[in-house]
Amino acid sequence: MKFRILAYLFFFVGIADLFIKIFYGNIFSDLTEDYYEIANPILVFTPVLFFSIGGIFLKESKVSLTLENFGTSRIKYYSPQFICLSVVVLIFLFFTFNAQMNMENRGIDFGFGFLTQEASFDMQFSLMDYDGQDPYWWAYVVALLNTLLVAVLGIIFCTIIGVIVGIARLSPNFLIRNSAAWYVEFFRNIPLLLQIFFWYYAALRALPLPQDASPLFGVTYLTIKGYYMPAFIWNNLNIFLYSILAAIIAIIFIRYYANKLRDNEGKQIPVFYISLIILIILPAFTFLAGGVSLNFEIPVLKQLSATSFIYDGGIAVPPELIALTLALSLYTATFVAECVRAGIQGISKGQKEAAASLGLTPNQVLKLVIMPQALRIIIPPTTNQYLNLTKNSSLAAAIAYPDLVLVFAGTALMQTGRAIEIVSITMLTYLSISLAIAALMNWYNKLIEIKEK
Repeated sequence: MKFRILAYLFFFVGIADLFIKIFYGNIFSDLTEDYYEIANPILVFTPVLFFSIGGIFLKESKVSLTLENFGTSRIKYYSPQFICLSVVVLIFLFFTFNAQMNMENRGIDFGFGFLTQEASFDMQFSLMDYDGQDPYWWAYVVALLNTLLVAVLGIIFCTIIGVIVGIARLSPNFLIRNSAAWYVEFFRNIPLLLQIFFWYYAALRALPLPQDASPLFGVTYLTIKGYYMPAFIWNNLNIFLYSILAAIIAIIFIRYYANKLRDNEGKQIPVFYISLIILIILPAFTFLAGGVSLNFEIPVLKQLSATSFIYDGGIAVPPELIALTLALSLYTATFVAECVRAGIQGISKGQKEAAASLGLTPNQVLKLVIMPQALRIIIPPTTNQYLNLTKNSSLAAAIAYPDLVLVFAGTALMQTGRAIEIVSITMLTYLSISLAIAALMNWYNKLIEIKEK
């Protein structure tokens, strides 16, 4: 227990040290001025040192069982790890010292104080309020949200398309099966960047100008300048969100009770229909008694000059976001479809025949028998595709979508000249997003695994 407490203490110190260096720079610069060339490269990597020490203590808390099982000593157990860690640290120190000397010779300082300076550039699209007078750290946050928006939309759409196409590839219908196969072979064999260019420079450029656009569904407009749709104007939105949260909690309890009732008494209740009713009634009740109201702001055509028109009001989705989402979704969906097809084919034929012999329809066989088992095969490779989609979103810079790479690793880097700091932050950001996605998918994979008795 004491090793675990020490590990968490070093992790906390490492996180605190990292944030201090990001927002305040080297606070010991005055103390290390006389031996700056030697001390500063070491101080740069003190967060890594704290994390490493914390990892050693955390591993020490679990190492006793390993020593008992393999009958080795602590010296033999730790020596290879210590040597490997020492080599890695020496390599980092060498390159850090080399970079520090080169930066000093060129009069370039190292630090993250520039994040509080004024950015002095604008973005054409942002989810949060932003203008050129905001600091660089806020530009980083806004660009990060734009990146996350593309990643989330791409993951949602590629999952839906991939599951449909993957199931369609196993359809007994000749036309459906071969259409799905042609889709997979076509989109996955064309470079992703070329697909992004096609949607942005070819497909979307063929759309009409705002003044010539015809309304879709009466209130939305798809033009060369983007997709315009009504905006929701809420009153007492927090009450509506609380009702949805209460409905979700109620559904969880009902599902738990239904599973317990099925296991103990063999009775089943219509969980899906009950959950659907709760999810509709509770939020709807807030409109009647909770003071919640919803209005819509419809886009209206506005003339800027004799030949320039734009829609004012509502929500404007830029063409860059549309092209990027389409390309990422359609491209990644081909690999997800193959993961789904492999997962379904990984279930033995006897499972399907046994389910059919019980009188289950093909849809019930797929939903109740095949997919729950196939998910164990589908989830791990699909996680890789989600990670690839998130990293491929950095290609947004090719069509000037203001994501993290274009805004922070592009414009901000050119204005400040802080190449090492900005590239390091950008790399750490993508690493953190990828690790978060992997952790979430691994948790879900662990949740749905079949527990052996």
